[in-house]
Amino acid sequence: MINISNPKSSNAPQPKTAFLEFAFRPFFLFASLQSIIALLLWNGLLTGSFSLNLYGGSLWWHIHEMLFGFAAAVIVGFLLTAVQNWSGVRSLNGKGLLLLVCVWLTGRVLFFFPDNISHWIIALIDIAFLPLSAAALAYPIIKVKLWRNLMFVPILLIMAACNAAMHYSIASQNPLLMNSASSSMVLLVTLVMTIMGGRVFPMFTANGTRTPRVDAISWLEKLTIGSTILAVLSGSGFIELPALLTAVIFFTAAAAHTVRMLRWKIWVTLKTPLVWSLHLSYWCIAIGLFMYGLSQITFSVSHSQAIHALTVGAMGTMILSMISRVSLGHTGRMIVVGKIMSGAFAALILAFIVRVFGSYWITNYSHVITLAVGLWVIGYGSFIALYFPILIKPRVN
Repeated sequence: MINISNPKSSNAPQPKTAFLEFAFRPFFLFASLQSIIALLLWNGLLTGSFSLNLYGGSLWWHIHEMLFGFAAAVIVGFLLTAVQNWSGVRSLNGKGLLLLVCVWLTGRVLFFFPDNISHWIIALIDIAFLPLSAAALAYPIIKVKLWRNLMFVPILLIMAACNAAMHYSIASQNPLLMNSASSSMVLLVTLVMTIMGGRVFPMFTANGTRTPRVDAISWLEKLTIGSTILAVLSGSGFIELPALLTAVIFFTAAAAHTVRMLRWKIWVTLKTPLVWSLHLSYWCIAIGLFMYGLSQITFSVSHSQAIHALTVGAMGTMILSMISRVSLGHTGRMIVVGKIMSGAFAALILAFIVRVFGSYWITNYSHVITLAVGLWVIGYGSFIALYFPILIKPRVN
């Protein structure tokens, strides 16, 4: 079981700065801030409010920064925090953590100087982040032979390969490679959410609502994870499959997620924001996978809509809910949020609705993007405002 909300004590020396005590502190804060900056710049570029000379061009940069800048940083922050609970071995902290954060930050900054710095240097520094993170994650897992959780190491390395493909798409001027690499990353993150969700959501639901925990059904868990893995392989674009077969795979995965989610009983969570937000984000996985399948066989749903259902709806909402929970639990606070964060979760759900379905009733596409970005900024801006002092100060107990 993944235990991340209640950290084990450690006799290892603690870093002098609380901010570098665990990876969740810098990565949750900086990734949230980076997502706001990236989306505001993207919206300004899209509406013509200003222009920027960005490495890879504005579209490549937008896709890359939301996936390999924002989402990857949160995943690394989560895993490098959780691994200490899994293994009992002190996870990356102090100067080592600072070095990893600096690698990530440097990658974000260098994209603004494509004419001044070699593209190879920019690419190598940015690509290095995930392999370095995988190494930091692997050490405590291998040390205590915790093989069950070793699977996250190859997932991070595959993400790094997708990042390398994204960069190579610039050098080779191959937009199809960019689409395949970015779609692969979206689906890999979806797989991570699927695995983590199955492990912790029933526990969070039971603890948060004081209702009996729903036990997993072995065949359903295997079908859900297995079909999602097939969706990753078929949806990446690196393997050629008939469109109808790809659609069937995605429909099967969506159906499995729906059954899994129905068993978790969202209706018992409605008074618990930290739980209903997780449930709604997981429903977006099922919706996104279903729309992805539809996009293969019909023009009524676009590939972009399916991708944004998985990114804004599932990824954006689940990340905001999880980083809120983890930040409270790991700093010794009650795992409860108030009206502001409840509103933040609602803002992310509205951002998903507007971004994915807004074009059906809003004729001006730029208005759709601007409204969705505004809602995202409200959601993650609320997190930064409330959690900044929490993330930089020592535990309260």
